[in-house]
Amino acid sequence: MLRVGLTGGIATGKSFCLSRFAALGVPVIDADHLARDAVAAGSPGHSLIAARFGPSVIAPDGSLDRPALAAIVFADRTARADLESIVHPEVYRRINQWYANQPTGTRLAIADIPLLFETGHEHDFDRVIVCACEPFEQLRRLVERDGLSEEAARARLAAQWPIGEKVARADYVIRTDNGFSETEEQVRGVMGRLKVEG
Repeated sequence: MLRVGLTGGIATGKSFCLSRFAALGVPVIDADHLARDAVAAGSPGHSLIAARFGPSVIAPDGSLDRPALAAIVFADRTARADLESIVHPEVYRRINQWYANQPTGTRLAIADIPLLFETGHEHDFDRVIVCACEPFEQLRRLVERDGLSEEAARARLAAQWPIGEKVARADYVIRTDNGFSETEEQVRGVMGRLKVEG
């Protein structure tokens, strides 16, 4: 089975590409969903975050106040590293468990991991796909999609590797600048090549 990592920058179209691979019958998993589960109320990760960041990041219902936590970690590199040290090991544990539980005969399975290169885990995968668009398009999408100020959006982009560095390390690149239909065509092309390799 080919273990395939799908990554890119924030707002580069990873979720759309993952959904298209899933529609083609590929088993997929999304690290963002795993990260949310890893810090859900009552989890060890939630307790560790509360201990590290204090009550200001806990909402009245006991869940994480994500905007409050984001405001801290995107303004402070040390705080961000502390958060990542809590979340990432559990996310990768769950991803490895998911791969181990794939049915016999599965030819490839794809994990969407936004910070794959930043966490140094690209070598855990047989192939890496990078979803990419121009940096100005990333910024536009992030402001529009998440309702962030341009300053806040730039801070989030600065917390990740530049997309050009990720593209340079990719086995496959899917450009998402030119709309859904062209992106989907590229997904199908990559899928065909992965099937040959698998």
